Amino acid sequence: MWLTLACAACLCLLVAVSGEPCLIISEVNADNPRLDTTEFVELYHTSGQRASLDGYTLVFYNGNGNVAYKVLDLKGHSTDDRGFFLVGSVDMLPKPAILLPPNTVQNGPDAIVLYHTSAARYSEKMNVTSAGMVDAIVYMTRRTGGAEFLAETLTPGEPAFVEDETALEGDESIERCLLSEDRWGFQVSSPSPGQRNNCTPPAAPATSPVITELKLGGGQVDGFVELTDAPAAVPLVLVVLDGKTDRVSVSVDVKVETSWNSLISVTIEKKYMKGDESGAVAIYSGRASDFPVGSPLSQLQPLDAFVFAGPGDKPSANLTETLIPGRQPYQLSNSLREGGFYLSRCGVASWSRDPGVFWEAPQTPGLPNQCPWPKICPHSSVIPGGSDSLPHLPPWGNSDFLINELNTDTPGAAEDGEYIELWHPSGRRVSLQGIWILLFSVHNNKPYREISLSGHFTTSKGYFLLGSDRLVPAPSLRLPPNTIQNGPDAVALYRSPFGPPSAAQRGIPTKGLLDAVVYRQRGSDKKAQELSKALTPGQLPLLEDPEVLPGDESLSRCRGLYPYDLSAFSVAPPTPLRENSCPRPPPAPEGVVISEVASGHWTNHSLQRAFVELHGPPMTDLRGLVLSVFDQERSGTVIALPLTGSIDQDGVYIVGNVTGADQIFPEGSTVPARGAVVLCYDLFSVCRAGTALTNSSLRDVLVFSESQQLLSSLSTTRGRQVIPAVRSVEDGAVSLSRCSCCEVRSPSSWTSSSPTPHSTNLCPSPAFSSQIDLCLGPLSTDWQEQSGDCSGALIQGRRVADVADYLERRCHCGISALYLQGANFSCVSGWLRVWGNIHALSDHQKALIIQTSHTNPSLTQGDLCSAPTTDRYTSTASTLGLQIGLIIAVLLLLGLGAALFTYFYRRRRPLDYYTMELSEHAEGLSDL
Repeated sequence: MWLTLACAACLCLLVAVSGEPCLIISEVNADNPRLDTTEFVELYHTSGQRASLDGYTLVFYNGNGNVAYKVLDLKGHSTDDRGFFLVGSVDMLPKPAILLPPNTVQNGPDAIVLYHTSAARYSEKMNVTSAGMVDAIVYMTRRTGGAEFLAETLTPGEPAFVEDETALEGDESIERCLLSEDRWGFQVSSPSPGQRNNCTPPAAPATSPVITELKLGGGQVDGFVELTDAPAAVPLVLVVLDGKTDRVSVSVDVKVETSWNSLISVTIEKKYMKGDESGAVAIYSGRASDFPVGSPLSQLQPLDAFVFAGPGDKPSANLTETLIPGRQPYQLSNSLREGGFYLSRCGVASWSRDPGVFWEAPQTPGLPNQCPWPKICPHSSVIPGGSDSLPHLPPWGNSDFLINELNTDTPGAAEDGEYIELWHPSGRRVSLQGIWILLFSVHNNKPYREISLSGHFTTSKGYFLLGSDRLVPAPSLRLPPNTIQNGPDAVALYRSPFGPPSAAQRGIPTKGLLDAVVYRQRGSDKKAQELSKALTPGQLPLLEDPEVLPGDESLSRCRGLYPYDLSAFSVAPPTPLRENSCPRPPPAPEGVVISEVASGHWTNHSLQRAFVELHGPPMTDLRGLVLSVFDQERSGTVIALPLTGSIDQDGVYIVGNVTGADQIFPEGSTVPARGAVVLCYDLFSVCRAGTALTNSSLRDVLVFSESQQLLSSLSTTRGRQVIPAVRSVEDGAVSLSRCSCCEVRSPSSWTSSSPTPHSTNLCPSPAFSSQIDLCLGPLSTDWQEQSGDCSGALIQGRRVADVADYLERRCHCGISALYLQGANFSCVSGWLRVWGNIHALSDHQKALIIQTSHTNPSLTQGDLCSAPTTDRYTSTASTLGLQIGLIIAVLLLLGLGAALFTYFYRRRRPLDYYTMELSEHAEGLSDL
């Protein structure tokens, strides 16, 4: 059965909270045989009881476009009395609470996400988001693939689950099961809607038996250990060890017998299997005579092991780290039961040597284990905030784990400060499922220690530390003192989900290799030639020189993020679980800009090659600069290349796959069809925060993508971009060339042209100009980004680029603001007139511009600005102005009417002068 971790589905907040029940996605059946008429999604509340679903939303995402195609508000619904809730097809049984038409749940690559709507609102056609996420599953089939973006956003560090339709006869579903301790996962099994999932532990490999059941302490009955069968040709021995002394208490040869159930039971005297003391049970290849009673703990790696801790009786660290590295002993209850402890393997984790897969369960000797349904929650809370709270991924050149720091030789004889630090380029909490570390010895070029990291997670900043028991800060995986040899030796990091890398490959394994460091002592570099040839070809082993720094030192990654690159490491002070203390690079080179960019995907021409040309002062040292290439289809970068050497005497530096390049792209990497090229200073230190690049680190950028996320993360000017125009060149290769030096980070400086590496860029010239006479109406949404008066826009120079975009949308021949340098602009009553010469690259492009003028009459009717009738646009603002004007006119008319009425009224009724005269005499008499 295919198995994958799913606890990363809740990102860095997957903290187990036993005792606090929660709602999870329990089972998904997205693909039925023939017609999809029994699809379903099962939710489960870990309380095992009825629970309200108010506030929850279930969203279905399409991996083609990464947008929501179905949104279900669960308000008003609740689980059944056993904690289950079904959403599914109308024809399935039992009947779902929410019915869906047939073929609603897509087969993949897709995702199903459970949100809590107190954090955000969700709707169909929205982009994928992790804001408010409670749980998620990303899935695909072997035929489809393509769920990388969904997985990076919703389950970072975990690939999409592959639903193998050939795993079972008939139908199958993706079911959630407990892996180990508090970690959950998904596996393919028979559908069980509304019922407990079929969480059967995976079958053990035929050559590697595992412990399936055991009894510790209690009563007068002896203890026993049950394990899976193994080939008769392989001798096995069961060893019981004392938890205090680390010595053998008893060893028993395992009699391999062919049985119908492929299980072997071994009886152990009760005095060796007490339930109130610590101890261990281990299976080795060999015989009892190889492990005599009283002998010390063997350093051989067991096939399987179970370490247990009695009440207040913890086993030694040496016993724990040797038998179950990175795991915790099984803690027995304080109250010893009369019948003892019956423990069964119930977790579906595929790895061995993990007591966390055992639970207390009824004894079932010779029969399948009867495991209870777990009631723990794989996460504690939703991600708060109403928008996508995930930061932009930092611009790293690698998307998998890297060796970040290595300390193999510490002062003193104790060697108790050794460690290996890993780091994931996402800078977030990520699962280490399927990751292995192999420690190689130069004496036989074989691993002397193989360490599985499955079940572990990095810190919230992406770090993982394994090291000596006394190391501070405490490592997540403790090693006995002096485990890591001083050199010449090697440390290699692998992704190997199906077992140790050395089991399937002869010699030094290279399949699944993620990163490696070969290191040495003084005068021993030639002794590690075989390891270097296989793991870090063409490079000398690193020297952890104790004379560089006073006190302790480590090998720290400081100058790049490419795997197997030993030049990226420097001797520096130890910084476990912290940012490496790297020597500062030299001051940033001044005046270096991106001059020309070409992608091999822009045309099918035989001369189309990918390259990036830089321009700067001659002989400028480029140390400290990093050239990064982004792909809009992928999260992060496809290239992050530290630059070496200097600008040549002509002021040019070429990176790419062209003749005479100063530096080539890494193997398998190139400039994508849509993306961005970034020139960054001091990438590893300044840009490591995991946010968008800052002005202090970003030296220049060219974006040739419509991706708004990419535009915003690179802080480009006004969110603009330059898209290569294939029509600008007549039957040839195409590049993007800078033609206005040196206004960095401005798209107005660029144009499409023929590639000219090592030569002067081809730019628009007056020699190929033609006439333009254009009139554009005020407040036009077709050519202006924002409303406003055109005169103010011209002062800022913004509308020149807008007009160029307006023309390019009609011509599709590479017109940019550079082409309008010979044009005149004027503004009349809010109408913009553009007239004069428009430049071109060649006669070919000139002809395209003239052709566009003939097919678009408005481009040649400039006289309309005096009496505009063409390209006139209306808007809400103009309508409002018209209304205000009408009101004022009405008021003026009313005022004029009132004045006229008064005038004519007085004309018709003249004043009575006799009365006026008498009144005046009356006033005179009163004065007397």
